[in-house]
Amino acid sequence: MKLHTLRPAKGATKKEKRIGRGEASGHGGTSTKGNKGGQSRAGYKSKRHHEGGQMPIQRRIPKVGFKNINRVEYKVFNLGQVEELVAKYGITDFSMENLYINGLVNRTAKVKILGNGTITSKVNFKVNAISEKAKTIVEAAGGSVDIIK
Repeated sequence: MKLHTLRPAKGATKKEKRIGRGEASGHGGTSTKGNKGGQSRAGYKSKRHHEGGQMPIQRRIPKVGFKNINRVEYKVFNLGQVEELVAKYGITDFSMENLYINGLVNRTAKVKILGNGTITSKVNFKVNAISEKAKTIVEAAGGSVDIIK
């Protein structure tokens, strides 16, 4: 081993690609950018989602269906679920505040009660919507229903 044969370990060093520094750099002339066109020039910026003349994805994919802008999304609870929640959390008022406190809905959610299942305990409901079947079952069990807007 001699001083003039010493080299760094393989992979330890990497040559920096210094573009625009003349012919001697090995990247002279066009500075690795090719010839002509927007991409070879200063200030080039491609548009978002531009696919270079290919048909854009939003035009290739077929459009299906219809989105109703007036749709109201409800967090739905069936009477069977309500019975379980009343037993689990010990609530007598099935209201938005109680549901939020127990982590069952978020602050802005709208709640609807559906009539699938049965309810035996007396529960007072303060919800955004309730089906007719659920309303009759709740009132038969001795509960009350208040619709809030």
